[in-house]
Amino acid sequence: MTPEINTTPMKVCPTCGTRVKEDATRCLVCGADLTVTDQAAQSSKVLQGSKMPVIALSLPAAIGLLALFLVIGAVIVFFALRQKPDAIVPPTATATATVTVTASPTATITPLPTSTGTPEPSPTPITYIVKENDNCLDLAAFFQVSVQSIVTLNNLNSSCLLSIGQTLVIPQPTPTATALPSATYSAAEQTEAACEKVEIIVQTDDTLMSIAANYGVPMDAIKEENGLPSDVVYLGQPLVIPLCRKYATPGPTPTATLPPPYAAPNLLLPANGAPFTIAEDSITLQWASVGSLQDNEAYQVTIEDITAAAGPSLIDQVTDTKYIIPSALRPTDGIAHIFSWIVEPVRISGSDENGNPIWTSAGTASSPRYFSWIGAPIITTPSP
Repeated sequence: MTPEINTTPMKVCPTCGTRVKEDATRCLVCGADLTVTDQAAQSSKVLQGSKMPVIALSLPAAIGLLALFLVIGAVIVFFALRQKPDAIVPPTATATATVTVTASPTATITPLPTSTGTPEPSPTPITYIVKENDNCLDLAAFFQVSVQSIVTLNNLNSSCLLSIGQTLVIPQPTPTATALPSATYSAAEQTEAACEKVEIIVQTDDTLMSIAANYGVPMDAIKEENGLPSDVVYLGQPLVIPLCRKYATPGPTPTATLPPPYAAPNLLLPANGAPFTIAEDSITLQWASVGSLQDNEAYQVTIEDITAAAGPSLIDQVTDTKYIIPSALRPTDGIAHIFSWIVEPVRISGSDENGNPIWTSAGTASSPRYFSWIGAPIITTPSP
């Protein structure tokens, strides 16, 4: 016998679990209201939305996309590091910090040794024998020292009374180093130093020809002196006129050198009033050339010791434009002597009975110059 199969739709009572028909409104066993249960079941159904689209990538495309993201990230990090970071202001502390002061160790200063300079040796005093009419004021002025130094060194009274024949020790001031000429002038430098020049300003209606005629100087000499490329000059232009290149005689032909009688030589070295000490064994005198000398012409140098007052100390003739004073002329008494020197162009006019040339003036003598020279005294040892 085949059992009967119930095909009627059934539902379960949520209260007692009894199976009842699907359209039943109340449970036959427990009497529970099944309509409320159906509404709750319908509201509890889960709503399912639409699915997101699925993108399928191949493996090479995925690796390339990942590499692109890495490159973009590296660029962003690089530029972020180049930017200056904003200053982070720390929050204001509300708590009061207790400061602990730690004493620093006291530094011990070790004094450095003081360098002691070696004193320069003072000049040797000069021994002087008092002569008639000598007084301390004149002696101090002559030796360029103070009266008090003479009084102190010789233990004199305040009135500084002197007696004839009295021996005095004169202190010498510390010599000041004098810059001596390191080199002599060349022939071109001598000519340039001896050339007289005048500066002018070109005026209205002036031309190079009129200026040359006015000063008696060749146009070529003015152009060469001023570096002019042509004969054109303009208003207000400064020009230097070399008067030493004037025409020797009126006419267009310039003469390179002046004919005799010669002009006075221009003395160059040493400077007027230059002092020389015992350190100099010789002194070099130098002057500018006056032109080309003939075979029978020369420069005559005259040197006179003014302090000794014994007339010219040396007269000599040279054809060069310099003269070295020998050490034999240096003073030997330890006193500063004043010397004068002049230079004059001379020529031979004959000879004496011994055959020595007779020199006569061939021009104008120079103005005198002066220099001082101190020599070490000669110390003699007395015989036993």
